[in-house]
Amino acid sequence: MKLELVEAARRGDLEAFDALVRQEVRGVYRTALAILGSERDAEEATQDAFVSAWRSFPRLRDPDRFDAWLGRIVVNACRMTLRRRRSIREISFDDRPSGSNDPAALDPTVLAAEADAFDRAFERLTVDERALLVLHYRDELGLREIADRLGVREGTVKSRLWRARRSLEAALAEERRP
Repeated sequence: MKLELVEAARRGDLEAFDALVRQEVRGVYRTALAILGSERDAEEATQDAFVSAWRSFPRLRDPDRFDAWLGRIVVNACRMTLRRRRSIREISFDDRPSGSNDPAALDPTVLAAEADAFDRAFERLTVDERALLVLHYRDELGLREIADRLGVREGTVKSRLWRARRSLEAALAEERRP
């Protein structure tokens, strides 16, 4: 069904494109929100991504790779949104597990400080690093699924994800330094 919609949209069928947008909008928005951290910016990036997709549809070579093609468009729309806004806002990542039984760690003040440190560290990452971490940890996609979505090899995703985790660890260490 989805492949048929993609084929029809490639031929300029606006109704097929509308049906695809309805299927994909929630996932595109969630990814943009996780990368950008702002509902307003995520809405703008989502809209920009779909406008760009509509304009680029005739150039989509392989309809079977629609998800990867759209994923790249979304990440690029997020990049453009970040460039436009010029100032960096905090990015919240609400799906973090607390994971500690230490009573001091359950103190709301400590939790808030840790969340703030994480948000600032996440903000330091590149858009590509954020996107990989969001796809893997929040969206719970495997390496193969991410590779398909981004149009790269599985080994490339694995190494980039490793570097993104190291970048996040380094940024967190920097945030926790007195």
